[in-house]
Amino acid sequence: MTRFGTAAGAAAALLAGLALSGCGNNMSDLRSYVEDVKSRKSSDIEPIPQIKAYQPFTYREQGRRNPFVAVVTTSSGPDRASSGVQPDFNRNREPLEEFPLDSLRMAGTLDIAGRRYALVQAPDNVVHRVRVGNHMGENFGQIVSIGDTRIQLIEIVPDGMGGYMKSEAALAQSE
Repeated sequence: MTRFGTAAGAAAALLAGLALSGCGNNMSDLRSYVEDVKSRKSSDIEPIPQIKAYQPFTYREQGRRNPFVAVVTTSSGPDRASSGVQPDFNRNREPLEEFPLDSLRMAGTLDIAGRRYALVQAPDNVVHRVRVGNHMGENFGQIVSIGDTRIQLIEIVPDGMGGYMKSEAALAQSE
């Protein structure tokens, strides 16, 4: 062990000596470089360009429509808000109607006494038993059929013109 200790100490001293030998005071090359850079002719810097003053835009109607008033189109057809489909806002809402349809998951089906039920898992991990006629989803979705791997619904969604329209939707069983 003492041989290894003295050999390691000698190697460390040799490495330290080599490292310190590179730290000489010969800085003549650095001084000549600095003098060379200082002796170069400096170029003139272009002046900052003048900034144009801001010209605010003043909107003048002069035959144009007011951009802050909604555009109302008149149609020759029946009043869409009063005709057609309307959701039943007075109906008691069912538990699965507080969740978006895409957050619900079909877990399986049951056949009890000749009636088909579907098992639907909500985001709160509660499994609900539903049948045809039950509602689920935020768009007044009503179950119209239950298959082995799929629940078919009819949703009542806004049509974008103040009324509502029926839309088909489905909830497939996830693997």
